Amino acid sequence: MEDARRHYLDLIRHDGVRLSPALARAFAAVAREVFVPDGFHRRDGSRVLPADPEFLRSVYSNDVLVTKLNGRQPISSSSQPSLMAIMLEALDVRPGQRVLEIGAGTGYNAALLATLGADVTTVDVQGDVADRARAALARAGITGVRVEAADGYTGGPDGEYDRIIVTVGVAGISPFWTERLLPGGRIVAPVEHAGMHPVLAAGVSGEASVVCPAGFMSAAGPLAARHEGSHPQPPAGPLTGLEEVSRPRWGVSLEALAYRDLWFAAGAWHRRVTYASVPGREQSLLAVLGDGDRHAAVVLPDGGVLASSDRCAAVALALADRWWSLGRPPMSAWRATLAQAGPLLVPRDWRIGP
Repeated sequence: MEDARRHYLDLIRHDGVRLSPALARAFAAVAREVFVPDGFHRRDGSRVLPADPEFLRSVYSNDVLVTKLNGRQPISSSSQPSLMAIMLEALDVRPGQRVLEIGAGTGYNAALLATLGADVTTVDVQGDVADRARAALARAGITGVRVEAADGYTGGPDGEYDRIIVTVGVAGISPFWTERLLPGGRIVAPVEHAGMHPVLAAGVSGEASVVCPAGFMSAAGPLAARHEGSHPQPPAGPLTGLEEVSRPRWGVSLEALAYRDLWFAAGAWHRRVTYASVPGREQSLLAVLGDGDRHAAVVLPDGGVLASSDRCAAVALALADRWWSLGRPPMSAWRATLAQAGPLLVPRDWRIGP
């Protein structure tokens, strides 16, 4: 088991993910298998049970463990550990701080927070999920965590917090969270942007910055509220009728992270950006949808553009060229101000720089 945990830390650190000594000790100390006692589903939908020979190896992989489905749709999980590590480092938890977690999931993330010395309250809108998280924390011998079945939008039981972390994709920041945040506090949350859920960090000042790219299961209710600045939902099926309007222009094909940087920038500059699938291509692509979603254009990782209308093609080309001409700014360079939009605070006026 010690070898498995050691390998687990190596997997989390892969691709440059930073683990502070305290967070490394927390990942090494908390038994992840205790939080999936009934097994889980992999990304491909296959089921892994505790009796299976590959159970522990799969548990200590750097991958999401899906623990509840609605039909074929995942609705609860233990997140990818490297993403958890990035978010926890961004949260910058100190011993003795009070932390509110929105989305209890399996309870594993709350266990890591408690092991870091935090006093944790975790809430989940699904009562059965909260019950299982509470039982798992007890089995793991984790103290200092309060689990509540409550609406994440309101933040559950009364209280003020030094840190708030959100582990479900949301359309914006709940004003109830900012009201509960103590001076100098921080919120880390995955907020919808162009079909993704990049993780944002925000403080009491209302200024937000980008931590990293991510994809999360989406919340329901007010936390999923559409607003005038919302990007379109990804098309339900593959885009068809696309023709090549621009051949590869950059001399290189962007790697996955750089392509997400382009994607984010395009979404910051234009509200009709999302993602879509295209026949014959495995990965989802940055898409610009026309009004009414009848026409579209996609930007390929090599700078080529496919489109079904001249207007969408012109927008896609302009967005790609703008990003390239600015020196390919990374997602982490972007800043925004949170502003009220319906029931949520959403990023406005995206800009590059401090």
